[in-house]
Amino acid sequence: MKVAIVFACLLAVAYARPDVSIVRQDSDVQPEGYNFIVETSDGTQHSASGALQNAATDHESLAVKGSYSWTDEKTGEKFTVNYVADENGFRPEGAHLPVAPVAP
Repeated sequence: MKVAIVFACLLAVAYARPDVSIVRQDSDVQPEGYNFIVETSDGTQHSASGALQNAATDHESLAVKGSYSWTDEKTGEKFTVNYVADENGFRPEGAHLPVAPVAP
């Protein structure tokens, strides 16, 4: 279900800009996990893989690792976000993202 939501969002973004088209879209969905990659003609990319953790228990969850990137239309600067999403929440990292200071 989550994969379908991600694809629907990416398709909505692509269709919102008629001059942008999907140039690559691959996916592999299995009962215990998934992988996908989507690239558009404007250079935007999103890839992720998810794996079911603690299957058939009260602590069943999905652990996802992925990245997405895009190029700013005004500056031409490329931005990339690498992320992990699991039982500890969504944790993005990117050179353009602020980092919390380390506690003393």
